[in-house]
Amino acid sequence: MTKQNLLDCHTRIKPFVHNTAILTSRLIDKEVNSSIFFKCENFQRAGAYKMRGATNAILQLSEEQKKCGVVTHSSGNFAQALSLAAQSVGVAAHIVMPDTAPEVKKVGVREYGGKIYECKPTVDARQALADEIALKTGATFVHPSNDNNVILGQGTAAMELLYEQPDLDFILCPVGGGGLIAGSALAAKYFSNNCKVYGAEPFEADDAYRSLQSGKIESNETTNTIADGLKTVLGDKNFPIIKELVSGIVRVTEDEIVAAMKLVWERMKIIIEPSSAVTVAAVLKQSKLQPEIFQNKKIGIIISGGNVDLSKLPF
Repeated sequence: MTKQNLLDCHTRIKPFVHNTAILTSRLIDKEVNSSIFFKCENFQRAGAYKMRGATNAILQLSEEQKKCGVVTHSSGNFAQALSLAAQSVGVAAHIVMPDTAPEVKKVGVREYGGKIYECKPTVDARQALADEIALKTGATFVHPSNDNNVILGQGTAAMELLYEQPDLDFILCPVGGGGLIAGSALAAKYFSNNCKVYGAEPFEADDAYRSLQSGKIESNETTNTIADGLKTVLGDKNFPIIKELVSGIVRVTEDEIVAAMKLVWERMKIIIEPSSAVTVAAVLKQSKLQPEIFQNKKIGIIISGGNVDLSKLPF
């Protein structure tokens, strides 16, 4: 995927997505002894960065494909994003969701016109039901993260961040299915001066960390994490990009995720979901364990989303 691919993608989706705010916090800067720039995709349409990739994927469909609709599987954010993107261009959206998905995200899907099909919370169950729906309806399957059009769309958040802050030393992203970090790594490659990209994920779902260690895609034995958006695994389209361009992945505990989430809510007065807090937790952790890495650096953090079930807050 080329620099021109990213530029074309950004132009294509611009009428449908927000160029979200970039916020700072003097208190958090002081705590980590760095300058942090938060790209607030929690302010994005549908509440998460995934609106970018979903929109790009749908706009690339033929007219014949649009008539049959789209289908995906998602625990919530991509489900909402694809539903809203589909609604924006008059396309039907079939959404497979695990029965454990947060109710607030199911409500969002319904409000955006998506039709929900529930399944067991496993990757195999999700894919099997999505394949069945595609066969019955003729809908085009759009993978939440392992799709080149989706990867390019997700990369536009980092593009916008680098346009405003071209001399960033690092960009950090949460890692679930790998679409955001792969897209961000491409953006850093083409639009920065040697900005390094790091990922962050929970110990409880650290497949990407282990995949980089082993050189092949690893699965998760457990997904017992509050970061519900990070339970999926990498794919064959995004992993080669990650393997080539991502400098490393920082793992954090559940307590560290909750503490980071609480810190941002209290100090920055913005709502972020646990999956977003994973990245903040990673910077806070590394600033203590290896302060020399981030000290006096300019760091971009992609705040991936703000879709939180307020009836189940962890603090």
